[in-house]
Amino acid sequence: MAEFGPPAVLVAGSAPDPEPGAGQVVVGVSVIGIAFVETQRRAGRSFPPGDQPRLPMIPGNAVGGVVIAAGPGAAPELVGRRVVSSTGGSGAYAEQVAVAAAEVIEVPADLDLPAATALLADGRTAIGLARLAGVSAGDRVLVEAAAGGVGSLLVQLAAGAGATVIAAASSQRKLELASGLGADAVVDYTEPGWPERVRQAAGGGVDVVFDGVGGSIGQDALALLGAGGRFVLHGLASGSFTDTSAAAERGVQVTGLRQWASLGLDNRELTRLALVEAAAGRLRPVIGQTFPLAAAADAHAAIEARSTLGKTLLLC
Repeated sequence: MAEFGPPAVLVAGSAPDPEPGAGQVVVGVSVIGIAFVETQRRAGRSFPPGDQPRLPMIPGNAVGGVVIAAGPGAAPELVGRRVVSSTGGSGAYAEQVAVAAAEVIEVPADLDLPAATALLADGRTAIGLARLAGVSAGDRVLVEAAAGGVGSLLVQLAAGAGATVIAAASSQRKLELASGLGADAVVDYTEPGWPERVRQAAGGGVDVVFDGVGGSIGQDALALLGAGGRFVLHGLASGSFTDTSAAAERGVQVTGLRQWASLGLDNRELTRLALVEAAAGRLRPVIGQTFPLAAAADAHAAIEARSTLGKTLLLC
């Protein structure tokens, strides 16, 4: 990627095979996970102030594959193991990547690499958010973007905890998916009056909102919470975060990714838990579509068109 801009700036190219440095391994990549935020970064948005990367760059942060080489100080027995790993924020859209050996997580034997890669970021995020919210039996939970990578997992986790789950999404196809994952009711949030339909399904307001959309949808969802409600921020698919400045005076607790560290949530342990739960059949990542690595631009275009379900993967 030589410039920021539309999906077409993602073009296939060649690069030297990476060599593992001290404490590193090289992963022969089979699967690459795409996060929504990567489409924004490709366009030149969603960078912390002063932290825009230098170009050219290889985007991407999540890979699954087999370790093919170990550098000095890395355990040689890792070679041949199936693993998933973050790449530090860039470099994942490639056939081989060098990553810190301490970052790789071995994939359980009963789980395939696409499922494991789909869970690398989304699994730990969903489990951590559910813990932040303290979802329990009897809660009435609204999940926005319920057919997305994180949202589809939150539906399953909330339903598994015994909560009443109302899933909100933007098309009949997405609502049908959420229903099949355990949602008790589904609502199309592109239709006028959708908050009232949530109230009807919940028998009043809700206790927990998982806000992955933000903007006006997030504002409407926030209004569904009363005193003691929990509003969990984790995304801005609309392009802007929900304004929660008046939440505290209404007795609504706002949490999100910024509170992650304060609760001692460990990303690696959460990822391992997600993989174990999936291997046991208790958590199912939704892989809605796959693209070859060379078609990364098409994958980004599909995500931005809101035509995707669940997680989008690139395959090498």
